[in-house]
Amino acid sequence: MDLNQPPGENYANPKVCLFHVLFKATALAFYILSALFIDNFVIIFVVTVLLAALDFWVVKNVSGRILVGLRWWNEINDFGESVWKFESLDQETLARLNKKDSWLFWWTLYLTAVAWVVLGIFSLIRFQADYCLIIGVCLTLSVANIIGFTKCRKDARNQIQQFASQTIASHVSSTIQSAFSVVEFTREKGRRMEDVQQQPVIASPTHYLFQIVREGITFLACTQVEMPPLMAIEFLCRVADVLSDYLEGLNEDLIKDNFVIVYELLDEMIDNGFPLTTEPNILREMISPPNIVSKMLSVVTGNSSNVSDTLPGATASCVPWRTTDIKYANNEVYVDLVEEMDAIINRDGVLVKCEIYGEVQVNSHITGVPDLTLSFTNPSILDDVRFHPCVRFRPWESHQILSFVPPDGQFKLMSYRVKMLKSIPIYVKPQLTSDAGTCRINLMVGIKNDPGKMIDSITVQFHLPPSILSADLTSNHGVVNILSNKMCIWSIDRIPKDRTPSLSGTMVLETGLERLHVFPIFQLGFRIQGVALSGLQIDKLELKL
Repeated sequence: MDLNQPPGENYANPKVCLFHVLFKATALAFYILSALFIDNFVIIFVVTVLLAALDFWVVKNVSGRILVGLRWWNEINDFGESVWKFESLDQETLARLNKKDSWLFWWTLYLTAVAWVVLGIFSLIRFQADYCLIIGVCLTLSVANIIGFTKCRKDARNQIQQFASQTIASHVSSTIQSAFSVVEFTREKGRRMEDVQQQPVIASPTHYLFQIVREGITFLACTQVEMPPLMAIEFLCRVADVLSDYLEGLNEDLIKDNFVIVYELLDEMIDNGFPLTTEPNILREMISPPNIVSKMLSVVTGNSSNVSDTLPGATASCVPWRTTDIKYANNEVYVDLVEEMDAIINRDGVLVKCEIYGEVQVNSHITGVPDLTLSFTNPSILDDVRFHPCVRFRPWESHQILSFVPPDGQFKLMSYRVKMLKSIPIYVKPQLTSDAGTCRINLMVGIKNDPGKMIDSITVQFHLPPSILSADLTSNHGVVNILSNKMCIWSIDRIPKDRTPSLSGTMVLETGLERLHVFPIFQLGFRIQGVALSGLQIDKLELKL
């Protein structure tokens, strides 16, 4: 949040600001200077309290309403009960209030209370208990205004959230109606909603829905015209990445707690249905990420908006993903290869399919605007490459090198796929035999091709067939758990050197079944650090400042 006012901006209500400060200063000045000229404690008490009460009345009934659009009062309702009222102007009127007036109001309100506290400490040190009575009354009046206007400000924040909720609701009402029309269409076609929810693209006679799921949160986009599906899905991925970066996580509670910022981000990222600004670097200059300091400053200044009044400098740059004023004491850059293996092995142990899906992740902390060149020893094995916008395509097309000006911080430089791998580092050997209403299972896991690095986080998962009533499974290494949905999870972690991990046990079939007719599919997961299973290697990284 920018506390500095734009050049040339003046106070909108200078006379009100003057009296707002004058009454506070008069009460403090009289109390401090009265000891030099007046010896009568009663006179000091009466005059100081009257000045503080006058300041209390001016702040509560005049300056609070004009400078920040807030007011609070007490009234007796129809039942004879004392009721406190806290109100604020509507959101549009609050947005038009002068920021400098608000800044002066909140700072003087808090500093006055601090000044009375300091004077009270001096009175205690000097053992002047009678003067502590004066300070107690004045501090009570000051704190009462702070509490009252703070509660009023919470009402203003609720108004802003309601305004944002109503605005975004009006924007997405047609999308929700379209989604319901697609749901009804799928029901008419007799398709299961579970199957529809797993589809990234859903088509109906009138609308197209695009969806992704991140951390249990569904991001949905709707259009009435046909468009490239990858464009909508990529935009939804950008939205999810930006929200995760801003909120330092992604879940339902974080989105609810920061709903105003979420709406502000969506308003900047999409304009009239078209993706506009999706670079996190530019968005951070336009909208400040939420933090404790910004929340405290918003309370002091009375401004809850995180949107900057100035246009980010990177918007007019040829490299909008990076600003030019970045400085570091030590320049450093880290490059990591993160790969996932997708393999299918049939019941005979033959490798049917084996592919690698990988990413080149970069963490850059370099001063200025550096130019990096990254080359691989064997780039010919890469297929289906996908680059960050910072990558220049022509050097890759001609020489298969990555030339780019990196964003600041961590980002995904490129993604790729490596096809037709011939082997995997781990083997799985399942054996199932069934007879007389029972089924025996024996499952072994071991190292097939040693990658030279430690293999850990090994897990085996499989669903028990529907015809299984109960199962008694044990293992000689690791932990076996059977969940309520009949999912069996065998957590091995690391393979010991002295024995081969194995799982065995008996499963009871339904009454009337002699043999098992539907066999489970075993899913193996593992992790290896320090090695790329695809064989991809980085040759060199050149830096030009």
